[in-house]
Amino acid sequence: MNLLALGTPAIIGICVGVAVGLLVIILVVWGFSTHNKFVAMRSNVEEAFSTMDVHLKKRYDLIPNLVETVKGYAKHESEVLEKVTEARSNAQAASTAAEKIQANAQLSQALRSFNLVMERYPELKANQNFLSLQGDLRTVETEIANSRKYYNGVVKAFNTKRESIPSSIIAHMMRLEKQPYFEVEDAAERQNVSVKF
Repeated sequence: MNLLALGTPAIIGICVGVAVGLLVIILVVWGFSTHNKFVAMRSNVEEAFSTMDVHLKKRYDLIPNLVETVKGYAKHESEVLEKVTEARSNAQAASTAAEKIQANAQLSQALRSFNLVMERYPELKANQNFLSLQGDLRTVETEIANSRKYYNGVVKAFNTKRESIPSSIIAHMMRLEKQPYFEVEDAAERQNVSVKF
């Protein structure tokens, strides 16, 4: 078949049809690729939060042992011990990422008060069981900080892609919500947790 025999309008029509067809194919491939990237990124966010949750659980498990060890030395500090226990319970009961982030900020504040109280008891600082628990808590706090850093990194990548044009179109179609950062809200909490007993 001779294309010149079709005439110029027909040739232009065929070229436009091919160009439109290629554009549709490119858009479909891009759409599937972007969708799959969002699925992978959402999984990374969930995995990062799950890893941090494991470290938070270790922290929750250490707290009752610390409180029990301290009770014998600091009997008149029951209010502080109750706040730590209550904050731990609230953190364990939180179900969403945002609730867990808020509850753990309160737990960190309660632990800070707890640490300040413990500095008043030199005989407690000499207790080997307490020193071991103190070391475990220091390790867990470091693990939490590292996992929070990783979590915030994957959340940043997810949120940036979710809000960038043109991938925001796919994010909107997938109904992806902005993920919360695990941030420290109180300026005093931005400092390292002092584990001096």
